[in-house]
Amino acid sequence: MTFTIAFVTGATPDKWARVWRDRSQERIELVPVAETEQLDTIRSGEASMALVRLPIDRDGLHCIPLYEEQQVVVVGKEHYLSLAEEVTLAELAEEQLVMPHRSGWTPTAAQLNWPPMSEKEAIEVAASGGGVVIVPASVARLLHRKDTVARPVADLEPTKVGLAWRVDDEDPRVQTFIGIVRGRSERSSRS
Repeated sequence: MTFTIAFVTGATPDKWARVWRDRSQERIELVPVAETEQLDTIRSGEASMALVRLPIDRDGLHCIPLYEEQQVVVVGKEHYLSLAEEVTLAELAEEQLVMPHRSGWTPTAAQLNWPPMSEKEAIEVAASGGGVVIVPASVARLLHRKDTVARPVADLEPTKVGLAWRVDDEDPRVQTFIGIVRGRSERSSRS
């Protein structure tokens, strides 16, 4: 049976999957998921574990925080903010935020009623000059376009990525993968 790890857009499970493949004969499958589906994938059993963007509803789940990453604003190359090294939320106050920000922050300018869209679609709108989008740096790198630039947002807390799995999952492969993520060698003992 394949061991399945889901990962939210921008997360990078490759280094841990490579170690898994070096140590185990069992097949590992990496499945990308949208942030809105990250917990459903674990709770439904479609994946044994997932690299998730925190915070999450931990009801019935274990979660290990792994790393933080900077949040960036993506704007069209012709946007005046493309000239800045970094920006602040105050500098974004009069902008159209194409996709709701996960923190709940919204600009003070009257906002258009944007339809729900994916990060990729939101970046396409930013490229056209229709607005700006705030995403984790890894998402901006993954979805980079020649007609956009990403600039760090200095006063936004970084996003956090964690590894989550069901509390009732007794599969020994879960513990093996946790060991890999935590940097244990093949000969390490958990005791």
